[in-house]
Amino acid sequence: MIPPVPRPAIYKFKWARWIPALILCLGLSCSGGCAQAQGFDATGLRQPTDLAAGWLIHAGDDPAYARPEFDDSHWTPFNAQTEDLHDLFPQGRPEVVWYRLRVKVAPNQTGLALLENNIELAFEVYCNGVKLLQVGEVAPFVPHDPIAKLLLPIPDNQIRSGSVVIAVRVHISASGWAGQYPGLWSGNLTVGQESALQEHMWLLIIGGNALIWLRDLVRLAMCIGAWLLFLTQRERDEYLWLFLLVLCEIPNMLIGLFELTHTFPISWSRACLIVSLPYCYFFVRMYCSFVGHRVGWKLQIYTAGVTLAYAYLYFADLIGARSGNGLLDLIAYTPFVVLMVVILPAVMLRHVGRGKYLQGLLLIPLFLADLGFILEWLYEVGSQIPALRAKVFRLYFSIASIQAGPFTLRVIPVAETLEMLSLALIILIRSNHISRQHALLDAEIANAREIQQVILPGAVETVPGFRIESVYEPAQQVGGDFFQILPVGDNCLLLVIGDVAGKGLPAAMLVSVLVGAIRTVVQYSHVPTEVLAQLNERMIGRTHGGFSTALAALFDANGSVTIANAGHLPPYLDGREVEIPGALPLGIVSSASYQAVQLCLEPGSRFTFYSDGVIEAQNKEGELFGFERGRQISIRPVAAIVEAARQFGQQDDITVVSIERLATIETSSAPQTASILVRA
Repeated sequence: MIPPVPRPAIYKFKWARWIPALILCLGLSCSGGCAQAQGFDATGLRQPTDLAAGWLIHAGDDPAYARPEFDDSHWTPFNAQTEDLHDLFPQGRPEVVWYRLRVKVAPNQTGLALLENNIELAFEVYCNGVKLLQVGEVAPFVPHDPIAKLLLPIPDNQIRSGSVVIAVRVHISASGWAGQYPGLWSGNLTVGQESALQEHMWLLIIGGNALIWLRDLVRLAMCIGAWLLFLTQRERDEYLWLFLLVLCEIPNMLIGLFELTHTFPISWSRACLIVSLPYCYFFVRMYCSFVGHRVGWKLQIYTAGVTLAYAYLYFADLIGARSGNGLLDLIAYTPFVVLMVVILPAVMLRHVGRGKYLQGLLLIPLFLADLGFILEWLYEVGSQIPALRAKVFRLYFSIASIQAGPFTLRVIPVAETLEMLSLALIILIRSNHISRQHALLDAEIANAREIQQVILPGAVETVPGFRIESVYEPAQQVGGDFFQILPVGDNCLLLVIGDVAGKGLPAAMLVSVLVGAIRTVVQYSHVPTEVLAQLNERMIGRTHGGFSTALAALFDANGSVTIANAGHLPPYLDGREVEIPGALPLGIVSSASYQAVQLCLEPGSRFTFYSDGVIEAQNKEGELFGFERGRQISIRPVAAIVEAARQFGQQDDITVVSIERLATIETSSAPQTASILVRA
């Protein structure tokens, strides 16, 4: 037989049997009281406060959920600061979730408002059943950019009841569920006086974006500077890549400013994404160009693949279509991390080790950016383990985002700002070095100009019976045209005129060689064919692939003129072009032979000799001065011919020489000089 079970001592008192019932009633009462206690007390509000605790949450969608009288006692309490929807809905991921919060207010309160900050891609905010804000479309889902901070005044007539029910209808996309805190999170909604919230909003905007604005201003300055530098230094393709890099980010800069206070369809961001797709490719090409690394086809293909993979992640985030498969996202993101953290630093270090220490300045922002990329990658890895998700999230933001007073310092924007400043410093040092080189080059050109003015004729002793005029106007400080007018024999005159291919200092140096050679050759021979043959031999091996045209004309006192030509323009005799057998220019082939023609220069007649700078003058419409205009003006004074070509549009050195036979030979004991002008 089973012995009876003794009762507890408490039951010896008859009234004690009612204690469990009383406890149960009190428990139910407290439970109901706790449910009713869910909410937020704003009666003593002194400063803007985040609405984090006191929410009630429910999955599903019903317009009645927005009404203040709706019975939400069966809904789940939720603290947006400490709880996670992943824990509340472990078995499913509802697309639409409602939040409700009762806010206790004083009936005489005025000027209350809400500050919304980046809830989700589509959501609605209600106050006592009245819609205050709608971003995108919850159902059917139409995503909008949610970054804007929006101020929502609460109508004073809703406050007079002493209670305000805030309801939030949120569509949580697949990418939202893939994040750490989907839906409403602490800081998404802030309550306070409208004036205080206005100041709070701008403090958040300025503090959170000051560094980004600084970065963007530096970027724009670098974009303009890089383009101007590339126009003057076409061989420096790193300036082109820098220009393209910043150019493709300009739409994102503009939309980044607009989205701070405005919401808009996500398709706008998609358009910006298309423009910025090549960013990664331009970034790699710019870094490699600055250190002089030739980007092979393998690296180009890998970079293009990384660009597409990274674009997939960004594009999927924009449209809210991330599958939530974090492993797939991690696989897509890893090649980018390998490129930025392993491949690009290895390329930079290799070239810096070869003595390019100036470009080593780029390693500082690159390593800092790599820190941000590694943190993001570790966050993606840690997100695959539910038990570590919250810890990894907090660790990531504690390192990747540092609060310095009102300012937020994020690793990637800091690195990008330092990157632009490092590039600016490199370009400044380069420009200083180039300026010093240009100063030395200008000094050399000035010396070359002085030498050229010495070797070109300034004033020569005239030959009785001839009047000589000449004008030489180089296209640059020094030129490639040359001419020599030398009295030879008995009242004879030798003219050698020519044009070295090219302009500037190299051409001027070759001119000095030719002028020296002319003065040497005429000591042994005055015959034009022999003069050209000797000049040709002296040019062989000294032109480095170039050449020079030349024409030699010997004027006899009796009017006989012998002319030989080596590829130069034929002269004009009283406005008519003289036909002369052609030949190869000087310096092309050795042992070249030249033919001569003999003409008679009657008293009062004039020969006019041009360089091709006259014929090849070109106006703004691309029209050449041409041979016909050159023939028509050949009878005009030399200075007028040069001025006509210059006004038409000088492109090359211009030389014009005229030799006229006088009707009578003037005799005088005083020396006579020819009219010769060399223009600066």
